[in-house]
Amino acid sequence: METKISTAEREEIIKNNLEYTLFSWSKQAGLSPIAVERAEGVYVYDYDGKRYIDFSSQLMNVNIGHGDKRVRDAVAKQMDEVSYVYPGMVTKARGELGKKLAEITPGMKKAFFTLGGAEAIENAIKAARVFTGRHKIITQYQSFHGASYGAFSAGGDPRRHLVDGQAAPNFIHVENPYFYRCPWNSKTWEECADNCAAHVERVIKYENPESIAAIIFEGESGSSGCIKYPPTYWKKIRAICDKYGILLVADEVMSGFGRTGKMFAYEHHGVQVDMVTMAKGLTAGYLPLGALMVSEKIAKFFDEKPLPLGLTYSAHAVACASALAVLDIYKTDKLVENAAAMGKYIDARVEELKKKHPSIGDFRNTGLLGCIELVKNRATKEPMAPWNAKPAEMEIMNKVAAKVKELGMFTFIRWNWIFIAPPLNITKAQVDEGLEIISKAITIADEYVS
Repeated sequence: METKISTAEREEIIKNNLEYTLFSWSKQAGLSPIAVERAEGVYVYDYDGKRYIDFSSQLMNVNIGHGDKRVRDAVAKQMDEVSYVYPGMVTKARGELGKKLAEITPGMKKAFFTLGGAEAIENAIKAARVFTGRHKIITQYQSFHGASYGAFSAGGDPRRHLVDGQAAPNFIHVENPYFYRCPWNSKTWEECADNCAAHVERVIKYENPESIAAIIFEGESGSSGCIKYPPTYWKKIRAICDKYGILLVADEVMSGFGRTGKMFAYEHHGVQVDMVTMAKGLTAGYLPLGALMVSEKIAKFFDEKPLPLGLTYSAHAVACASALAVLDIYKTDKLVENAAAMGKYIDARVEELKKKHPSIGDFRNTGLLGCIELVKNRATKEPMAPWNAKPAEMEIMNKVAAKVKELGMFTFIRWNWIFIAPPLNITKAQVDEGLEIISKAITIADEYVS
């Protein structure tokens, strides 16, 4: 479909964006963003009519694909009834969504609705501190939990160093069980799990167990490199939490709602958690909405104690209606099952790419949440760009990223990682289309392999 606007109109749209809005995480000078006119399925289209396959579901949130009219219809219907009432009132959509989430989120009882993932984390931190009477929160160095003040401080993402010295207090970071680059040089996944769990327990003892309210881990690692948990790791952490009376919180903002081939990633690990944060796939990005889910034990705690959580737009009726429509789509279109099947297909295809491209050092994937890690040498594992690379260290990966965009793909590329996290409705043919683009781009990195 060709664009219906003139070149002058297109340039005006781009100018307004660049001159009057701020873009996240970027120097504002010299930006060249894709100017999106429309989106459908697993594709977005710019004003020149160029098609890009969306291989990271934007920010791993457009799980059902773009332009699903079933969500539009649900939103319009809700707006015909009521768009907004203050959060102390009852709406049909709010109650139905809370009930459905309790049914599909193992071990959870009640939902507190937020605007997105960062707010879900903020409220999880507050709830954990109030419930336990403790103040410290343990998270991983290689993690991201949101960009609001507390969530940013909780995460270990190096972007927080842009505001060094200003982080909120009482957040303690621990190492990840990153087997490919294990800090303890573990020889097996099980050994890595043992070493990392022991490390976490040592930190807890150093910090005083009676001061620690919660451990917050991503259900499955996302933007920090899709670092896969060893199979026994979550159970070891659960046991440590039980030993010291610490709450275990699964951050499922990115990994939830079928992304990993199960409704929630912590289900892969056979553990029960105390709270779950969610957003992104809850509405598949169609409207802003997040939630903090709490267990019955925590819910009952607030029966006779005021809940110190509140947001103007909590439980927004229209957002809740969009979430209900999206949850129905996951079920009727069997998207969770498709994510699991396509994940296995991608695993097999990337194994083939490894034989062709010596720059592929590792591929970590669960369902449709994965990334390829590019290295200059498979034996030494020297990365094409180091963790938190400076601009001068990004020369190779910038060339790879430029080729990906040129060939008609949008995906998340960070340091030496190329993410593969397409919408859950992707087909094998579309997977092949995307991997062909990535293969051509990786050829550039192959030239730098020693």
